[in-house]
Amino acid sequence: MKLILTADVPNLGAPGDIVEVKDGYGRNFLLPRKLAIPATRGAEKQVAAIQRAQKARQIRDLDHAKEVAGQLGGLSVTVTAKAAGDSGRLFGSVTAADVVEAVRTAGGPPLDRRAVEVPGHIKTVGTHAVTVRLHPEVTTDLNIAVVAG
Repeated sequence: MKLILTADVPNLGAPGDIVEVKDGYGRNFLLPRKLAIPATRGAEKQVAAIQRAQKARQIRDLDHAKEVAGQLGGLSVTVTAKAAGDSGRLFGSVTAADVVEAVRTAGGPPLDRRAVEVPGHIKTVGTHAVTVRLHPEVTTDLNIAVVAG
C-alpha cells in the first residue's frame, strides 16, 4: 500500500514522505490514527504543503536543538491535575499536551506535543520523568512535578 505520511512515524519516515507499507499496517494503524493518507495524484500535490507546515514547527538544526535542550534542562515544570483522590491517584492522566502547556507557562521554549514522550500513563501525583525528542540526534529528559488542583 502506497501512503503519504502526515506525521513523523518512528522507523518509517517524516511528514511528506511517500512510503510503501503492508496493507494491514496502513489500514489498521497509520490511516485510523491520521498518520498517513493514501497516495493519490491529488494527495501527492499536497506533499509540498505538508512539508512546509512541518518545517515551520520543526527545530531548525542540531545546534538549535541543543540550545532548546539546555533551556529545558534548567526548567522547573509543574503540571496541575484537575483532581486527585486521597491516596494521590489522579482522576484521569497527564498527557503530552498537558506537559507542553506546563512548559510554556513555566517560561520554556515552544514544543510540539508529538515530541514529548510520556512513559505509560502518569496517574499519580509526584515527580515523573518524560522524554522530549527535539531532533533525531537530541533527546532530553524533563522532570515534571504533578500536583493535585
